[in-house]
Amino acid sequence: QVQLVESGGGLVQPGGSLRLSCAASGSIFSTMGWYRQAPGKERELVAAITSGGSTNYADTVKGRFTISRDNAKNTVYLQMNSLKPEDTAVYYCNAKKLGVSNVYYWGQGTQVTVSS
Repeated sequence: QVQLVESGGGLVQPGGSLRLSCAASGSIFSTMGWYRQAPGKERELVAAITSGGSTNYADTVKGRFTISRDNAKNTVYLQMNSLKPEDTAVYYCNAKKLGVSNVYYWGQGTQVTVSS
């Protein structure tokens, strides 16, 4: 059974930092990433990383967020710095099953709120 367990969300002031973690189990994954969904908006890609370490970021977070992964632990991280109120959203971990087309898994989501 595949599980993606996220942690690290919370309330932070503008300009602050948070680090999200997503521990995956039950399979081997190729690309892993983070998406977010704000109220009234569609879910959007924040950042993604392949098993080889190649990364991709949304323009809105480039230079502020860093995605990384520990393949031995099947864990992906999102370091978020210089947070802005518009970063407020539920953040979801996503993982693609290695070797199988179009099979993706989602975590339950973790709330990130940026407010003074």
